[in-house]
Amino acid sequence: MKPTATTNQPDAAIAVENLTKRYGDTVALDGISFRVQRNELFGIIGPDGGGKTTLFRILTSLLRPGSGRARTYGLDVVTDYKRIRQIIGYMPGRFSLYQDLTVEENLAFFASIFGADVNQNYDLIAPIYDHIKPFAKRRAGDLSGGMKQKLALSCALIHRPKILFLDEPTTGIDAVSRTELWQMLRSLGPKGVTVVVSTPYMDEALLCDRVLLLQDGRILDTDTPEAIIAHFDKHLIAVETEDNKRALRDLRDLDPAFNVQTFGYEIHVSSERALERADIEKFLRGRGYRRVRVDDIVPTIEDCFIELMQKEKEHVS
Repeated sequence: MKPTATTNQPDAAIAVENLTKRYGDTVALDGISFRVQRNELFGIIGPDGGGKTTLFRILTSLLRPGSGRARTYGLDVVTDYKRIRQIIGYMPGRFSLYQDLTVEENLAFFASIFGADVNQNYDLIAPIYDHIKPFAKRRAGDLSGGMKQKLALSCALIHRPKILFLDEPTTGIDAVSRTELWQMLRSLGPKGVTVVVSTPYMDEALLCDRVLLLQDGRILDTDTPEAIIAHFDKHLIAVETEDNKRALRDLRDLDPAFNVQTFGYEIHVSSERALERADIEKFLRGRGYRRVRVDDIVPTIEDCFIELMQKEKEHVS
């Protein structure tokens, strides 16, 4: 894990120190510390139940931490919550706009809450809102999933916040809308908006300036996606057979030291020692597989996440 950050850094958009949150016996956040630079696109990556939403609710002043401290643009999330709510935009995972209001009525309503001028701030949301402007008179509840997300993003930005929080914004939307949304998010940094986005999709980590890998309330790593991949220190191969489910068990029997995981249509095998493709293929054919493909591959961010997760389990145990 990377060295922890401290909160006495006035130039940070977010500074978190030893943040902990429990729900009874369940530890949602386990003493985490990190820092987000101003105007960067920062990703919080991890599976469901990893602590992402709890962290977002604390950073947006909707939930009090159990212990530790968090500051947003120098403001404490507990004592300065009223001021924090004026400088942030928040787009929760579940669509939360007024479904009986039209597109333009929703936008006007959220602008009025902050005393913002839609026309004055339109330049910030134009690349997003222009996609749904032809449907301005349509009720929000009648929009497609991708259009709903664009409207929610427009409403979260209409008061020109300093920092935008998006909790799993691409869940349940089509691939085209997902690509368009990320293009829009990447355009906000140069306009002075820090973006913090959570996602369970590992491939989206590559679209961020830096990422935090979160599992069971603990930080596995924080760095640029490229640096995290560069730190992967094991040999890695991909295997595909006509029966990957059985091959998964056989490869684990071959060597208990192998880390064997399913990745889509492939099996990824990593090891600290060199992996010989010919030996793996010979072993599988000896087990009766007729179609065997074995390739050397470069790691993905998901390979790195699984490897870091294994190391964390070994450290805890």
